[in-house]
Amino acid sequence: MANIKSAKKRILVNETKAARNKAIKSKVKTAVKKVETAVAHKDAEAAKTALHAAIVEITKAGSKGVYHKNTVSRKISRLSKAVNEIA
Repeated sequence: MANIKSAKKRILVNETKAARNKAIKSKVKTAVKKVETAVAHKDAEAAKTALHAAIVEITKAGSKGVYHKNTVSRKISRLSKAVNEIA
Protein backbone atom coordinates (compact mmCIF):
# COMPACT_ATOMS: atom_id res chain seq x y z
CA MET A 1 0.00 0.00 0.00
CA ALA A 2 1.19 3.51 -0.76
CA ASN A 3 2.45 5.68 2.09
CA ILE A 4 2.94 8.95 0.24
CA LYS A 5 -0.05 11.28 -0.07
CA SER A 6 0.37 11.86 -3.82
CA ALA A 7 0.62 8.12 -4.46
CA LYS A 8 -2.60 7.54 -2.49
CA LYS A 9 -4.30 10.23 -4.58
CA ARG A 10 -3.07 8.63 -7.83
CA ILE A 11 -4.60 5.32 -6.74
CA LEU A 12 -7.98 6.99 -6.14
CA VAL A 13 -7.85 8.93 -9.42
CA ASN A 14 -6.87 5.82 -11.37
CA GLU A 15 -9.80 3.88 -9.88
CA THR A 16 -12.17 6.68 -10.85
CA LYS A 17 -10.84 6.81 -14.41
CA ALA A 18 -10.95 3.03 -14.75
CA ALA A 19 -14.61 2.99 -13.68
CA ARG A 20 -15.43 5.74 -16.18
CA ASN A 21 -13.62 3.95 -19.01
CA LYS A 22 -15.35 0.68 -18.15
CA ALA A 23 -18.78 2.33 -18.27
CA ILE A 24 -18.06 3.97 -21.63
CA LYS A 25 -16.73 0.73 -23.14
CA SER A 26 -19.81 -1.10 -21.88
CA LYS A 27 -22.08 1.43 -23.63
CA VAL A 28 -20.14 0.98 -26.87
CA LYS A 29 -20.32 -2.81 -26.66
CA THR A 30 -24.08 -2.68 -26.06
CA ALA A 31 -24.58 -0.38 -29.06
CA VAL A 32 -22.43 -2.60 -31.28
CA LYS A 33 -24.33 -5.69 -30.15
CA LYS A 34 -27.65 -4.07 -31.09
CA VAL A 35 -26.36 -3.40 -34.60
CA GLU A 36 -25.03 -6.94 -34.95
CA THR A 37 -28.30 -8.54 -33.84
CA ALA A 38 -30.27 -6.37 -36.28
CA VAL A 39 -27.88 -7.41 -39.07
CA ALA A 40 -28.23 -11.07 -38.06
CA HIS A 41 -32.03 -10.79 -38.30
CA LYS A 42 -31.70 -9.02 -41.68
CA ASP A 43 -33.70 -6.05 -40.35
CA ALA A 44 -32.38 -3.15 -42.43
CA GLU A 45 -34.36 -0.35 -40.74
CA ALA A 46 -33.49 -1.42 -37.21
CA ALA A 47 -29.87 -1.88 -38.25
CA LYS A 48 -29.66 1.64 -39.66
CA THR A 49 -31.11 3.26 -36.55
CA ALA A 50 -28.90 1.12 -34.30
CA LEU A 51 -25.90 1.98 -36.47
CA HIS A 52 -26.50 5.70 -36.02
CA ALA A 53 -26.72 5.30 -32.24
CA ALA A 54 -23.58 3.13 -32.23
CA ILE A 55 -21.60 5.66 -34.27
CA VAL A 56 -22.51 8.38 -31.76
CA GLU A 57 -21.38 6.24 -28.81
CA ILE A 58 -18.15 5.13 -30.51
CA THR A 59 -17.27 8.68 -31.53
CA LYS A 60 -17.89 9.95 -27.99
CA ALA A 61 -15.64 7.23 -26.59
CA GLY A 62 -12.93 8.24 -29.05
CA SER A 63 -13.18 11.91 -28.18
CA LYS A 64 -12.91 11.12 -24.47
CA GLY A 65 -9.72 9.15 -25.04
CA VAL A 66 -11.11 5.71 -24.25
CA TYR A 67 -10.37 4.46 -27.78
CA HIS A 68 -7.65 5.44 -30.23
CA LYS A 69 -8.89 7.30 -33.32
CA ASN A 70 -7.95 4.41 -35.61
CA THR A 71 -9.89 1.99 -33.42
CA VAL A 72 -12.91 4.28 -33.67
CA SER A 73 -12.61 4.40 -37.46
CA ARG A 74 -12.23 0.63 -37.69
CA LYS A 75 -15.26 -0.09 -35.51
CA ILE A 76 -17.46 2.35 -37.43
CA SER A 77 -16.24 1.03 -40.78
CA ARG A 78 -16.93 -2.60 -39.92
CA LEU A 79 -20.41 -1.84 -38.61
CA SER A 80 -21.26 0.33 -41.64
CA LYS A 81 -20.05 -2.37 -44.00
CA ALA A 82 -22.20 -5.00 -42.25
CA VAL A 83 -25.31 -2.78 -42.43
CA ASN A 84 -24.69 -1.90 -46.08
CA GLU A 85 -24.41 -5.56 -47.03
CA ILE A 86 -27.97 -6.32 -45.88
CA ALA A 87 -29.47 -3.11 -47.29
